[in-house]
Amino acid sequence: MGSRSWQITTMMVIFFEIFFLLTDGARDASFGVNYNVTWGRDRILFFKRGLEVQLSLDHLSGSGFASKAYFGSGLFQMKIKLPDKDSSGVVTAFYLNTSVGGHDEVDFEFLGNKPGKPIVLQTNVFADGVGGREQKTRLWFDPTADFHYYKLLWNQHHIVFFVDDIPIRIHKNNKLKHDVSIRVLNKNGLKVIGYPKRPMQVVVSLWDGSAWATDGGQTKANWSNEPFKARFQDFNIDGCPSTPTASNMDCYSSRYWWNHKNYLQLDQRQLKAYEDARKAYMNYDYCTDRGRYPIPHPECT
Repeated sequence: MGSRSWQITTMMVIFFEIFFLLTDGARDASFGVNYNVTWGRDRILFFKRGLEVQLSLDHLSGSGFASKAYFGSGLFQMKIKLPDKDSSGVVTAFYLNTSVGGHDEVDFEFLGNKPGKPIVLQTNVFADGVGGREQKTRLWFDPTADFHYYKLLWNQHHIVFFVDDIPIRIHKNNKLKHDVSIRVLNKNGLKVIGYPKRPMQVVVSLWDGSAWATDGGQTKANWSNEPFKARFQDFNIDGCPSTPTASNMDCYSSRYWWNHKNYLQLDQRQLKAYEDARKAYMNYDYCTDRGRYPIPHPECT
C-alpha cells in the first residue's frame, strides 16, 4: 500500500498545476469573506486572522458554517484536519447542498473510528431528492495528522471528487447528448439518479453521527474524549454565483475556466490515477451492493 500510494501521489502532484489554474492572488481569503457561522457559534474558534477555523463537538452540540452565496458550478475546496484519537461516531462533513425547489447535494463525509482503525471517507450524490449512492474510500494517509485538500469540480459535464489532487469519484451528467444515454427502469422500481442542477451552498459541519457512522451505529461517540475538534483552511471559492431560486445561465458558459474543454473530462494520466485509487482504496460501492440493491441501479450498468 505504501509504494502504491506514493506512486499515485507523485503522479498527481506532477500535473496539479495543469488541472487547477488558480491565481495566487485569489488564495488568501479569510473566513468572513465567503462564509458565515450557521450554528454552534460558541464552539468555533478562529486562528491566523481568520485563515484557519476550528469546529468543536461535545455531547450538547456540534458546529458548522456555510457559504454566504449559492453557486451553479465551480471548484470548491477545503483543507481539513480531522479529529484525532477515538473519533467513533463523529462525522466531519464538507459538501454542496440546497433544498430550495428540490434536494440536490454532493457530499464528502468523514466517518470517525476507533484508534488504530482507518477513518472512512464517504461520498454521496443527491439529485431531485434521489440519493443512496454512497461510495466509501479508505484514505491512504492519516487525515488527523495534517491538513489535506478535498475538492469538488462541478461543471455541466461531470462532478469530480478529489482527495488532494487524486480523483476518487466521477459523477457524469448522462443527460448530455454526447454521453451514454441512461433510461429509468420503471419495471425494476429503480430511478436513475439525475444531475445536480440547482444552485448550491458550500456547507461544513462537525456533528454526532453515533446512530450510523461507525460500525453501522454499533460504536457510539465516546464523550469522555470531548470536545472533538476539526480544523479548516482555505476559504477561497472559485464558483459561479447564482441565486438559490433562479439558476444563473452563465454558470455553464466558457467565461469560467472549469467549463473549458480540458476540464470536461479527465485526461489519460488522471484516469489512470483514478482507477488505481479506486482499485486500492475503495471499500464500498452501492453499485456492487447486491444485498441492498439486488438489481443494479441504471447508472451502474
